[in-house]
Amino acid sequence: MDWFTSLRRPFRNWFLLPSLGVVTLVGVLLLGWQPPAIANTARHYTELEFPSLPEIQIPAYERYELPNGVVVYLMEDHELPLVGGTATFRTGTRFEPANQVGLGALMGQSMRLGGTESLPPDQLNQALEQRAASVETNLDETAGSASFNTLTEDLNDVFAIFADVVQRPAFTPDRIDLLKSQYAGGIARRNDDPDAVASREFRKLVYGANSPYARTVEYATLNNISRDDILRFYQASIRPEQTILGIVGDFDPESMKRLIAQYFGDWQATGNPLNVAQLPPVNQAQTGVFAVNLPQLTQSSVFVGHLGGQLDYPEHGSLSVMNEVLNGFGGRLFNEVRSRQGLAYSVYAYWSPRWDYPGLFIGGGQTRSDATVPFVQSVKSEINRIRSTPITEVELARAKDSVLNSFVFNFQDRVQTLSRLIRYEYYGYPSDFVFRFQRDVENTTIADVQSAAQKYLNPDRLVTLVVGNPQAIQPSLEVLSPNQAVTTIDVTIPQPGA
Repeated sequence: MDWFTSLRRPFRNWFLLPSLGVVTLVGVLLLGWQPPAIANTARHYTELEFPSLPEIQIPAYERYELPNGVVVYLMEDHELPLVGGTATFRTGTRFEPANQVGLGALMGQSMRLGGTESLPPDQLNQALEQRAASVETNLDETAGSASFNTLTEDLNDVFAIFADVVQRPAFTPDRIDLLKSQYAGGIARRNDDPDAVASREFRKLVYGANSPYARTVEYATLNNISRDDILRFYQASIRPEQTILGIVGDFDPESMKRLIAQYFGDWQATGNPLNVAQLPPVNQAQTGVFAVNLPQLTQSSVFVGHLGGQLDYPEHGSLSVMNEVLNGFGGRLFNEVRSRQGLAYSVYAYWSPRWDYPGLFIGGGQTRSDATVPFVQSVKSEINRIRSTPITEVELARAKDSVLNSFVFNFQDRVQTLSRLIRYEYYGYPSDFVFRFQRDVENTTIADVQSAAQKYLNPDRLVTLVVGNPQAIQPSLEVLSPNQAVTTIDVTIPQPGA
């Protein structure tokens, strides 16, 4: 049988089917047939219409206090059989002694890593692993925290472990030694990443090398820290009257209250508390042009900026809009410095406020060595332009839309929402702060953006820091500082015992 006969045979057999079978087969073929797609004419993005953003509501929650001073927030969420919680402590590395930099971070990590008085580290790890649960602790510049996550069915057991870690950490010596060894390794490697070098040294230039907001761990400060020092800092930091406890998830409120009372109601502080009301002073330390010479580099990492402000500034909304005008794929810096002039691999300039101390205004990016000076000049030019020339209506609309459209991501889940409420109480902000910010952005005008830029961006106070190869930077950095010598920063790592 040839190939044509073999191909024709199936068609011949169709006609041998009963008439109903033929009709059925034809119907199936017709139903399965799709007409050719008709192409829709693409519309310009300005013609697209989108529904208004939904109004965001804060889920119901309860706040109360225990007799010993612990503040408690409860927020139910029965979507999944999970419960999580965070204890936030009024402390921070900014309160550690200057000759013991690293003390706060060591304390924060060893609280969990070193086990508790009743559960050695390995047993603690095993108890959590068996329940697919977690307990973590940490301490940063402005706060300490301990958190837990667990299945609802294991809540009682995991909450008991969580309370034990908070109130009775063992600070096991061998785990402290392990952490100190890891910190020492970090010191040895800290100049490996040019961007990390630039960030570290820029903070020192703005805040001052001895400021709690810029100090770095050294071998000497690490060697000054003993277990007794960690214990004393723990006693001064982790106290009921300095704790805000937040629980969110699948729990019964009355049962949760009993559990909290059982494990936190009798908690009493020991030792002397930190004076958390007295925050370290902040003043800008330096201005001018500075360089870190790393001859092995083929590009420059650049930071340009000065001391910034706080989130509670009245112009916070206008400054956020200014950020969007400067940054992003449609922003001035990307369009001008990167796209039109081709001077940057990446470029940015943003106002970065903090909750209770001045943050930073930072501009910069990465560029090839021979483009370093033109890059810095171009970034400074854009900083001056947003102060001197009103932005356009198009820029204002794009920036406001970007800020407001990202606003909803502040409330992706109840964990995030509760965390925000606790943060507001911790720093003394009103509970509706985020909605005030939203209204401020909505009401921001072109004149508001220019006024805020003129008030808070100060070209005369700029610190310019370049991390790169000085031989390849042509023209040299002296072009940027005709009236003041460029200062070279020594980033040599002090050796142990030095």
